[in-house]
Amino acid sequence: MRTYDNPVIPGFHPDPSVCRVGDDYYLVCSSFEYVPGLPLFHSRDLVHWRQLGNVLDRPGQLPLPLPGSTASRGLYAPTIRYHDGRFRVICTNVTAGGNFLVTAERPEGPWSDPVWIDLPGIDPDLAWEEDGTCWAASTSPGIHLTRIDPDRGEVLEGPFPTWSGTGLKWPEAPHLYRIGDWWYLMIAEGGTERAHSVSIARSRRPDGPFEACPDNPLLTHAGSHSPIQNTGHADLVQGPDGSWWALLLGVRPRGGTPGWHPLGRETYLTPVSWVDDWPVIAEVPVELPDLPWELHPWPAEPTREDFDGPLPPQWLSVRDRPAARVSTDRRPGWLTLRARDDHFDDTFTGLRQQHHAVRARTRLDTTDGTGGLAVRLDDEHAYTVEADGRHVRVRSHLGGQHTVVAEHELPHHDVVLRIETAPAADRGPRTGPDALALGHERPDGTFAALATLDGRYLTTEVAGGFTGRVIGLYAADGTAHFDWFELRPTGQDD
Repeated sequence: MRTYDNPVIPGFHPDPSVCRVGDDYYLVCSSFEYVPGLPLFHSRDLVHWRQLGNVLDRPGQLPLPLPGSTASRGLYAPTIRYHDGRFRVICTNVTAGGNFLVTAERPEGPWSDPVWIDLPGIDPDLAWEEDGTCWAASTSPGIHLTRIDPDRGEVLEGPFPTWSGTGLKWPEAPHLYRIGDWWYLMIAEGGTERAHSVSIARSRRPDGPFEACPDNPLLTHAGSHSPIQNTGHADLVQGPDGSWWALLLGVRPRGGTPGWHPLGRETYLTPVSWVDDWPVIAEVPVELPDLPWELHPWPAEPTREDFDGPLPPQWLSVRDRPAARVSTDRRPGWLTLRARDDHFDDTFTGLRQQHHAVRARTRLDTTDGTGGLAVRLDDEHAYTVEADGRHVRVRSHLGGQHTVVAEHELPHHDVVLRIETAPAADRGPRTGPDALALGHERPDGTFAALATLDGRYLTTEVAGGFTGRVIGLYAADGTAHFDWFELRPTGQDD
């Protein structure tokens, strides 16, 4: 029997939305303050996903830097749909402009410049009637429905309030579907923390009135023993055999009480059945069942980047990525980062942490400045190890307090920096999710760890917000050159 692990897209990939086009599936996620914006994935089997690119990948589509886009602001909760021969993604930029829609003939792009739509709130959705009438649902607070012209961005009718859940807090993430003879309005509620849940209502008309499912919430892991928690923000799709499935977000808490999820909110898959024209969403399994259709795994993603060309689409920067400060052309075969201010965020670029136990390494040339390796949760929560040609130092950036935790004399301009994450050794009730060792490599390749720090402070349970860890590179002063970057799992996950 073949089983497949959840999450299907691990690491910081929240708020998934999915559409099916023939035998292909396409999925987008929130990206918040990071650019490029809105990662776009492709699958042939709902289990194996590869990132094709990013929906918002050029300055003309976004005001850069994302103005006012502090941690966990920026781009919220996109919806992807395919209609009348075009892909459409609708999303909210909560710090600049509100709700917008972009289109493309092919999922890999190019995607259009935004068409702005005067919709209330966040988390917009798109659905069409057979005659072409387009409806957009959004959260404002509560769920509102608006009839729009998606091509011109015009509001034609509404917005007007519709069904807003069972009374739990933060009804959000609406998706409107026509399935059989019914229109279904599925939402998330309970907040995106431990009480997160999925609820649904139905109507004979897209604009209601809606009747609530008697078995709401359809799904919640609140109070359960499941290692997967915070389940919600779901989108429905049919599998290759016509069966129904939900893609949704969840987290994997680690450590003692209350539990901490360092990787952020991830994308999960779970089966859906139907009883009396109501969907029944199964508890999210750690291992997916043996699937009755052909699987299409993609080649494994490389664990090492040698910077021989432009940065791959998986690489993220914070709010902006100007070519003058982030370049693979200035010194071919190297990533060159030029510092602007004395803070790692200003030139930081990296990859989402997708495994609990990982090893990150980079070779750094400090001839022209100071640079380093960082594990970032947000502007004020990160651990870094950096070199300047005279010393290697470990810094803690927590709550606005920047502290040199350890320092070691190392008078070399060529240095390999290293960070390792592993489950915490202690298993008591106050144990954090993991421990992070930061340091450099000796000439023989062995690891000289200068400090080991508690991973709980790089989680949203401590820092707040909606993101997950990103591990990458930065320039702290002058210009730093990176020959390569390696991020690989170590097989120590508990």
